[in-house]
Amino acid sequence: MTSAPHLSTTPPAVTANEQLRTPLRLRLRPNALSTGHVDGAWWPRSRDLAAELPALLAVLAVRLGEIPRVSYNLTEWDTAPRQIAVDGVRVRLSGFWSRPAHTVDVVAGDRRRLTLLLVPPDAEPSAAHDSMMCAAERGNTDTVEVLLHGIAAHESTVDARSTCIPEQMFQGVR
Repeated sequence: MTSAPHLSTTPPAVTANEQLRTPLRLRLRPNALSTGHVDGAWWPRSRDLAAELPALLAVLAVRLGEIPRVSYNLTEWDTAPRQIAVDGVRVRLSGFWSRPAHTVDVVAGDRRRLTLLLVPPDAEPSAAHDSMMCAAERGNTDTVEVLLHGIAAHESTVDARSTCIPEQMFQGVR
């Protein structure tokens, strides 16, 4: 008599082996000295972090090498596991309530870090595109709030197409 195999209901890591089926919506600054609040922008298709990360990390590994850690704001995503496996590498997912909203930090094995603007999955396409292009501009120093301003304006039914507006333009305006 043989017993049935024991199946765990909570695996230690989610394994991602699927190939990218749709284009990744990612814009990065040119590889240079980092200034500003973000190093680029990512527009995931859902709020499922475990499903969205493998494609992102595969692309970012070209620039960063092995990526063992990702940190994120807990309010931005549905429940996520503590770690996932991407191409045989375990990636620790660290969710924090205190992490800045609308950002994701990707940390390389050598501790280099990319901070990405997180464009909401349900954002209107043209506003999302504009925010992503601004975030990826060389020398951009706009805050996350400024970069997402066009998305918020569109959601409030104001027809305002986002353009890159440097923070300096807001100085002195009351």
